[in-house]
Amino acid sequence: MSDLARNAAITVGFLVFAVLAGAWMTAQDPGIGRQLITVLKDSIVGEALDTNTVMFAAKLFLNNLEACLLMFLGGASLGVLTVFIIGTNGFVIGSILEMVRQEHSFLYVVAAIAPHGIFEIPAFVLSGALGLSLAAALWREWLGSEDAAAHAAGLGRIFLLAVLPLVAVAACTEAFITPEILRLVI
Repeated sequence: MSDLARNAAITVGFLVFAVLAGAWMTAQDPGIGRQLITVLKDSIVGEALDTNTVMFAAKLFLNNLEACLLMFLGGASLGVLTVFIIGTNGFVIGSILEMVRQEHSFLYVVAAIAPHGIFEIPAFVLSGALGLSLAAALWREWLGSEDAAAHAAGLGRIFLLAVLPLVAVAACTEAFITPEILRLVI
């Protein structure tokens, strides 16, 4: 198994754990989910919803690109920042999904996530894997067995060629398509 594939598997495992933890804790105390939704609305969604759909897509793109970029570049912290962002985002996602599930049907939750999630989740996982791979390359350089800068350049190309387009498609899908699908489900 390649370094990137192994790190993608680690990212998926940690992400699933964080999502389940967020959902479980919110099921135990729905106040957690309400607080997270308030913060999310205030910091990201609320302001963008007051504008047009194109601006909403741009806001989603920039927010998700920032998270993915920080996960990738967080590898320079030997992966500490990468793992923190994966865990935090997973917890928030799980919590919000649990709140939506409590108020709507399972079908609604799937309709709210699946259309853009098929692009956003791979971008998120790949960004985490790239960050963990960067951390491993730095560690190997400190041990004297690798040139981390050369390895980082290759990882950066993967980010630009794979993550960036996935985040762009996810944002457009979330802004333009997901709301239409949700209208059909309600």
